[in-house]
Amino acid sequence: WRSEEFEFLPSLIGTAHVKYSDQRNLTTSLARSNWDTIMLASTAIPTKHPLAFGVGISTFKTMFSDAVVQKVVEQKEELDWKRNLAFGAFGCFYLGGVQYALYVPVFGRLFPNAASFAAKSLRDKLRDVKGIAALNAQVFLDQCVHHPLMYFPVFYMTRELVMHSDSPDMKGALLSYKENMKEDLLALWKIWVPATFFNFAFMPMWGRIPWVAGTSLLWTMVLSAMRGGDVAHAEEIVGGAVTGATLEIMKEGFSEAFTCPVELDPEMAHICVSASGPDKTGWVAMVARAVAQEGGNVTHSRMVRLGHEFIILMHVSVAPENLKTLVRSLNNDQDLLPLNIRTSSLTRRQTGTYEKPLIGFRIKCVGKDRQGMLAEISERIARLGLSVDNITTELRLDRKRDRREFVVNCDATTPKTDQKMIDGAIHDISALKEDLGLDILDIRVHSENFIARRRRTEQ
Repeated sequence: WRSEEFEFLPSLIGTAHVKYSDQRNLTTSLARSNWDTIMLASTAIPTKHPLAFGVGISTFKTMFSDAVVQKVVEQKEELDWKRNLAFGAFGCFYLGGVQYALYVPVFGRLFPNAASFAAKSLRDKLRDVKGIAALNAQVFLDQCVHHPLMYFPVFYMTRELVMHSDSPDMKGALLSYKENMKEDLLALWKIWVPATFFNFAFMPMWGRIPWVAGTSLLWTMVLSAMRGGDVAHAEEIVGGAVTGATLEIMKEGFSEAFTCPVELDPEMAHICVSASGPDKTGWVAMVARAVAQEGGNVTHSRMVRLGHEFIILMHVSVAPENLKTLVRSLNNDQDLLPLNIRTSSLTRRQTGTYEKPLIGFRIKCVGKDRQGMLAEISERIARLGLSVDNITTELRLDRKRDRREFVVNCDATTPKTDQKMIDGAIHDISALKEDLGLDILDIRVHSENFIARRRRTEQ
């Protein structure tokens, strides 16, 4: 074979490479074209029919949110479709209809450049002084006029009508909003002012209602996940509104409710250290250092000066092999003798004869101080068969009313799980507000452990 017979090969290979490259580019172009087509089709409906799209999204969001609350928070076996449809109607007519009319036609006329401002790049937005002023004006009208004067009154009345359909008290609902207005608006602004700035600054006009619906749905989902089993506060969560109550619920979370290191760390030994003696600067530091030097760890503690006496009560966990050394060190430390330190062993509840607590009540009472308040509150809790896990009291000065207030925070549990018992306990404890003339009585019910156990049993 002569080499000239193969001179055609480089050109042939080059031609094949060009054809392959063209084919690959064509495939990429077709994929991009298909993606662009899908994107155009997905935005065609909301662009051409923004009102119908917004109404549909808002209706679905409200019904889905209520379904989540019913299933996750209230743990209902079957959906209450009548209630679900009622909230769907609220989402359809108000959230989808009224809010669309406000955010698009009304704001569109009041601020003609709102749509063009939203379409600009971030750099151009920052240079547009008039556009930024219009953006602030829109947020102000929505958050300081629309929500206080329109949305919240309608929401409170709708919730009352849906949740108490047998005998709705519309006047009472509005009075409840009046009482909660400050907390509700502060909570609203913490969440919705940033969300509304983003909405009006970046979303096209047709996307304003879907953005609101999506943000509200996310709020409800997170809240329901955190408060699963909170049978006492489902009415506050339902509807997906950001209120003072729901923001407080969100902050608290279930992860920190009714936990105790004595029960969570079975590998450690646990002791209670109590002490009382004449007040002296540095007592806390000396006791804490004595515990730490022997490998102890202070978890729960309460230290307070009462008159001339300083009182210490603390839970300490320590490795079992260091327990005797720690106790001996605390009892024999000459510097700590004036405190009269006493130690006693603690055993985990699961290893004893106690029934495992499945329902927890977190109770907070605030009212004008008077004799016997703690006795009446604790007796009411005892009569209901609730076991007190933790209770604290304090006096504080209300300068506005020029009076002393008594504050009680109590965590109580019970192994009983029937709904009738829970409802009865809530009713009886709630009566304390009128019986004692309390300003604040807050009851939160935690039943997550029971729900998780019940699901495992069913599986």
